[in-house]
Amino acid sequence: MVLKRSSDLGVGLWRTTFVANLIVAALFSILWLFGGPPVDASLLWQPTLIALCLFVGQISQFLALERGDVSVAVPVFGLKVILVAFFTPLLIGDAVEMKLWLAAFLSVVGITFLNRKDQGKRPQHLWVTFVAGGIAALSFAVFDVLVQKWGPNWGAGRLLPFVFWINALFSFGLVFRFSAPLRAIQKRAWPWLVGGSVLLGTQSIVFVSALAVYGKATSANIVYASRGLLSVALVWMVGHWFMSTEQHLGPKVLRWRLAGALLMMSAIVIVVA
Repeated sequence: MVLKRSSDLGVGLWRTTFVANLIVAALFSILWLFGGPPVDASLLWQPTLIALCLFVGQISQFLALERGDVSVAVPVFGLKVILVAFFTPLLIGDAVEMKLWLAAFLSVVGITFLNRKDQGKRPQHLWVTFVAGGIAALSFAVFDVLVQKWGPNWGAGRLLPFVFWINALFSFGLVFRFSAPLRAIQKRAWPWLVGGSVLLGTQSIVFVSALAVYGKATSANIVYASRGLLSVALVWMVGHWFMSTEQHLGPKVLRWRLAGALLMMSAIVIVVA
């Protein structure tokens, strides 16, 4: 909601991504202080490949959001949960239990319900939304699985700073997409942009570090998907603080989102039971 507010003030997707990636990279630098094994220069291609997956995922995600309909794009992004379950045995060799496949499926359906809106007009640029959203889901899924695969050998305090430093370098390529220079951003938008980026970086550190240290990418993604449920609850409770009008959606949308919430909670119960 904080980043959405900064967008409403004219920051734009590309400038938001650029600033957020630099701030997130700075926050991940803190992990370097916790130490880790010596860095093997011959293996630097591993964090580079992970960072490339992250960057491609970000570009595809924002392309889907910019060109398409959010209510279509977000459920497509939710396919990441199933893709993680698919790639885990292929890239790591760890079998995925049937209950996790069921929970992953329930999560995707739940995400779809949570993003239902009243039918007012036909969604725009569906093919762009599906293709770009699918590439984003695929890229982020491979990112998570590779962090789980290589994290133990590198140590979270070495692998993750490299990944996000490299991603920050890639982000300088976004400058050409800016609608205006950074100095043109309104002063009142900067606290929202910086605050949202810090929150984004904090949750990223918790989630990605958990993957690197403990693995279990499929289970982690299913629980992590509950943020969609939490975002709906927060919009209804405090959305007006951020000038959001989503809490005024009709009863039909409310029913869909309650159904989605039930499916999301069911998926989480299956994972932690």
